[in-house]
Amino acid sequence: MIDVVTIGETMAAMAPKEVGSLKYLNNFSKYIAGAESNVAIGVKRLGFKSGWISKLGKDPLGDYVEFFIRGEGVDVSQVKRDCKHRTGLLIKEMHTTKEPKVFYYRDNSAASHLNPNDIDEDYIKKAKHMHLTGITPALSDSAQNAFFRALNYAKKNNLRVSFDPNLRFKLWSRLEEMKKVMLNIIPQVDVLLPGIEEGEILLGLSDPEEIIKAFYRMMDDHSLVVLKLGSQGALYYQGNQIEHVEPYQVSNIVDLIGAGDAFAAGLIAGLLKDMSIKEAVELANLVGALCITVKGDIEGLPTWEQVEFYQGKKEEIHR
Repeated sequence: MIDVVTIGETMAAMAPKEVGSLKYLNNFSKYIAGAESNVAIGVKRLGFKSGWISKLGKDPLGDYVEFFIRGEGVDVSQVKRDCKHRTGLLIKEMHTTKEPKVFYYRDNSAASHLNPNDIDEDYIKKAKHMHLTGITPALSDSAQNAFFRALNYAKKNNLRVSFDPNLRFKLWSRLEEMKKVMLNIIPQVDVLLPGIEEGEILLGLSDPEEIIKAFYRMMDDHSLVVLKLGSQGALYYQGNQIEHVEPYQVSNIVDLIGAGDAFAAGLIAGLLKDMSIKEAVELANLVGALCITVKGDIEGLPTWEQVEFYQGKKEEIHR
């Protein structure tokens, strides 16, 4: 039995130890990068059993990714290994005056060859919750079909399904196709976790309350929409009521990458603990805030003991 199942690509990643152009740098750190595995690791650290469905190349980078995620306690029994296609790779270029530049080497990756036959209904029906993102259906037609197979199995077996649009423009050939797929997915899920920019792109709206109401109208009456507002906290909408949840203040922001995945992990954990919606969103805000105080996608994901230490403290977080 597992509590949360995710599906998606995780790449090996390299980050230089110094700033500047990659062509002049020699020393790099290796880590992993994948939204869905970030969430699986996040909920595991918060005390829940999680599993990750994916496909990796049968290569050293695939060995590294699988070993790393298994080492975090995530079940990787549904990860297939592909002899014909490589594990995806990303390389960061760090700058002092602007956001990191990211170079992706994921075209024709093993994960882009995910297909419906890689999705096991017997495995999915053991879970309580499925978390999906908009990255997986953007990888390829076959990965998109695998995504919808997983979603259908989750609905058939009464799993709660959360969805983070996590828009990646570089993965889509046409903006209209991206919008069409996202707006097809949204009515089928139970919990929607967009950022305000994603609301602007998908709906053409700018007011947060208008965005959250428009998304909610696409879903059934028992659904939950949580709109992430970054440093302004979050709005949630359920039962025709909009509530704002204040953010936790962070004294030293180190790395914003992975904050949305941390937020999702916190919210899912709160729902699994049968917290009220407000309490679950407060937990999501806290987990997201703790994540950005440490460099790396998952390095700052807290344990439940760390969460308990900071819960209720609205003064600035120092780590």
